[in-house]
Amino acid sequence: MASYFVKVEDIKIRLLENNKKTRWVPPHVQEKRFHNWLENAHDWAISRNRYWGTPIPVWCSDDGEEIRVFGSIDELESATGKNINDIHRHFIDHLEVPSGRGPNFPPLKRIEDVFDCWFESGSMPYAQQHYPFENKEFFETKIFPANFVAEGLDQTRGWFYTLMVLSTALFDRPAFQNLVCNGLVLASDGKKMSKSLKNYPDPNEILNKYGADALRLYLINSPVVRAEPLRFKEEGVFAVLKDVFLPWYNAYRFLVQNVRRVELETALPFNPFAVEQSAINVLDRWIASATASLVTFVKTEMENYRLYTVVPHLVTFIGQLTNIYVRYNRSRLKGKNGLDDTRCALSALYNVLFTLCKMMAPFTPFFAEKMYQNLRRCLPDKGKSEPSVHFCPFPEASVAVLDRRVEKSVARMQVVIETGRQIRERNNKSLKTPLKRVTVVHSDGTDTMLSVFLQNPNLTFALLDLSLTYPVRLRTPLRRTFSIRFARRT
Repeated sequence: MASYFVKVEDIKIRLLENNKKTRWVPPHVQEKRFHNWLENAHDWAISRNRYWGTPIPVWCSDDGEEIRVFGSIDELESATGKNINDIHRHFIDHLEVPSGRGPNFPPLKRIEDVFDCWFESGSMPYAQQHYPFENKEFFETKIFPANFVAEGLDQTRGWFYTLMVLSTALFDRPAFQNLVCNGLVLASDGKKMSKSLKNYPDPNEILNKYGADALRLYLINSPVVRAEPLRFKEEGVFAVLKDVFLPWYNAYRFLVQNVRRVELETALPFNPFAVEQSAINVLDRWIASATASLVTFVKTEMENYRLYTVVPHLVTFIGQLTNIYVRYNRSRLKGKNGLDDTRCALSALYNVLFTLCKMMAPFTPFFAEKMYQNLRRCLPDKGKSEPSVHFCPFPEASVAVLDRRVEKSVARMQVVIETGRQIRERNNKSLKTPLKRVTVVHSDGTDTMLSVFLQNPNLTFALLDLSLTYPVRLRTPLRRTFSIRFARRT
C-alpha cells in the first residue's frame, strides 16, 4: 500500500543540532534517550488509510502523472469553484479539480488517506494560532519557540519527536526552549494502573481524604518529576500531609493564637511592619536569612524548571521553622520577655509565613490561598491590592538580611542534635530519657546558636573549644595491651 513520507533522514543532522539548543529536565532524557532516537530516525510515514482524521490535501490524477497539493482553503476554492466551510472528508472528498493538461484529461480527485494523528500533534504550535493565515507577526516574534512544554517519558518517540521534526523542517529551529519530562505513575505493585484490575485507589477518595495539595506535593516530590516511574501509594500522600502540612499549619496556628492574645492585651491591631526590621535576636536573624536564601534558591531552580530540587528544600525549611524557630522561640512568642520582644518575634514569624505562602502558591495553591486570606488582613491596605496569593508577584530575597554565619551555625546545631539522636539509638536510650551530661566539641566556642541550644535546664553541657588544649584519656574494653604512637607535629 502506497504511503506518504516526511524525509526525516535528509534533516537528521539539523535535528541533532536543534536538540542541543534545547534544555530538558532531567537532562539525561535529552542526551541519551532522545538523542539516540534522532540518530536512528527513519523517514516518517504520515498517511493513514482511515476515514476519520484530517484529510491530506493532495489531489491526484488517475494515472498518477499529475499531483496538486493545496496550502489553503482559498486555493482549493479557486481550483474547484466551490465554497468550502468545512474541510472534513465528507465535505471535500467529492470535489474535483480540472486537469492542468487540458479538458481531454480526467479531473484530479483527492487521495483517500488522512494524516497520522502525530502529524497533527506536531503541528500544534502553528494550528492553534492559525499560522500563517493569522497572527503571523505575533507568532514569529512572541510565542515561537515556546518557553516550555511538558509531557511524559513515552512522548520522546511521540509528541516531542514530531514537534522537533516539523519545526526543523519548516524553520530550522526547535519548537520549544525548555522541556519538562515526567515519568509514569504506576500502581503500588509496579504494574500499569488498570480499570479492570482496579489496582489503584479512587482518585476522588484521595482528594476528599487528603486534599488536592497533598496529592500535588506528593507527586512533585517523587521520582516521577525526574522522568522515573512512581509506584503510587496512599501512604505517601498521608506522609506529605503529616510531615509538611500539619507542621506548617501548626506554626501558622501558633502565630494566630499569639497575635490574638497580643491584640486583646493591647486593644490594638497587630501590625507586623511597625516593628524595627533590623532583628537583634539570633533566632530572628537566622529565620530571616534562611527565608531569603530559600527564596533565592527556589527562584533559580524554578527558572531552570528543576521541580525535583525545589520541594525537598521547602520541606526541610518547614521542618526547621517548626522544630527550631518556633520550638526555641516559644517563650518569646508567648510574651516572656515583654511586649516589645514578643512583637519582634511575631513579626518575624509573620513575615516568614507570608513569604512562604507566596513561594508555595504554585505547589499548594489551595492551602496557600486559605492561609493568605487570613494573613493579608495585617497588610496596610488589608490586602485589597492583592486579593489573592495568586495575584502576588514571586517574593524577592532581601540581601540585607542574609547572614551566612548564622545559617552555618544552625547547620552545626542540627548536626549536634542528629548525632545525639544516633548515640541514643545505639545505646537504646529513648529521646525522652534525660541525660546527665552532654559534651560538644566545636571549633568555635563562641557559636551563638549552639549557646541557644545548650540552654536546656534538664542537661549539663560542656562546650569544648578546639582552639584550646585538653587532656585526653583513652579507655578500651580490650584485655590485651597495645600501644599508640603519636606523630610529632613540626
